[in-house]
Amino acid sequence: MTTTKLLTCKNAILTVAIFFTVAINGCKKKDITQSEILTGPAKKASTAAIGVPGPKGVCYVEVNSNDIRNVGKYKLSSGEQLFDIAIIFAANINYNTSTQKAVLGFNPNVTNVLNNRTTYIKPLQDKGIKVLLSILGNHQGAGFCNFTSQASATAFAQQLANAVTTYGLDGIDFDDEYAEYGNNGTGQPNDSSFVYLVTALRQLMPNKIISFYFFGPAASRLSFNGVTVGSKLNYSWNAIYGSFSPPNVPGLSQANLGPAAVDIQATSSSTAASLATQTINNGYGIYLYYNLPNNDVHTYLSSISSNLYGGKTTTYTP
Repeated sequence: MTTTKLLTCKNAILTVAIFFTVAINGCKKKDITQSEILTGPAKKASTAAIGVPGPKGVCYVEVNSNDIRNVGKYKLSSGEQLFDIAIIFAANINYNTSTQKAVLGFNPNVTNVLNNRTTYIKPLQDKGIKVLLSILGNHQGAGFCNFTSQASATAFAQQLANAVTTYGLDGIDFDDEYAEYGNNGTGQPNDSSFVYLVTALRQLMPNKIISFYFFGPAASRLSFNGVTVGSKLNYSWNAIYGSFSPPNVPGLSQANLGPAAVDIQATSSSTAASLATQTINNGYGIYLYYNLPNNDVHTYLSSISSNLYGGKTTTYTP
């Protein structure tokens, strides 16, 4: 099973009109506290080198081929970490044909990261970086949108919460790709499933992060019986790399949305820099990075951070 994101090939294909004209200067943020976790990004105090508060950096890492600890190697010229959230990409929602239930699964590379948290996860957390586990479909018909009851959704939410507790993680990220709804006799997406799942997970993890990669059937099934997924999430971000497209998630403010998304290994530095400027000019709180490699890319990242925070990105050896 490949975990390469479906949308990497779509760089620079989408141009979205700018909806706001609020102009601000940026600097880096501090880690969120429990009291801030449902109200948006917290801010670091301004520094002489870099100015006033700005967006959080969120970074997906393909752990099949790259080291999650690379997220901690990049700092701003002010000394602050460039990235605020690291996402392990990815665990899977699998389908047990015997029990006809969704089960959480880890491939060997994800298993290695999780089982060796003191080597891979804790060093990032010690730097103030939150570490999430992304959950992805696996071609087996199980997905976030086809639970047939509140009880079945809650049972899978419990598996997710257990993983967060067991491996000392900071939260869960939902990516509704590759489910292939209908395989193995599973059902098609319904309106209640994703709402039930996220609601249950928030109840189980009141002080952890829950994020949503804005894509797939889940992106159009965000409310049911007056309950909105956005009221349970912390963040959502755009899924089209090389584009600026605010996710439409009722209940989330601009501070909790990431309309700019880049594939570090495919999106041009000029496009990435332009997206950073749009993020600042429109007052959004997240900038999304994907595909951080093992090699040094601080020059590329500087093209972004210079526009987001007014300072260059440097590297260092942990």
